[in-house]
Amino acid sequence: MSKKLELYYYPECPYCQRVLNAMRKNRWEGIELKNIHADAEADATLVRVGGKHQVPCLFVDGVPMYESLDIIAWLERELG
Repeated sequence: MSKKLELYYYPECPYCQRVLNAMRKNRWEGIELKNIHADAEADATLVRVGGKHQVPCLFVDGVPMYESLDIIAWLERELG
């Protein structure tokens, strides 16, 4: 897969933890993690590009995808 994957999250969010746990369990790699509470630029990008301040948000080649279960389902299809 040659898609650019970036997961915008913050550690205290239970829905973010759902996605992060699935990533660990399935050993999905190649996903850049952007903690919006530790990175002001990532926080600004989330709103500027995605149009809203909602996490988890997986950017796939710059296109935002929201909702933890949708993200996990997409990752399962694409990364196995």
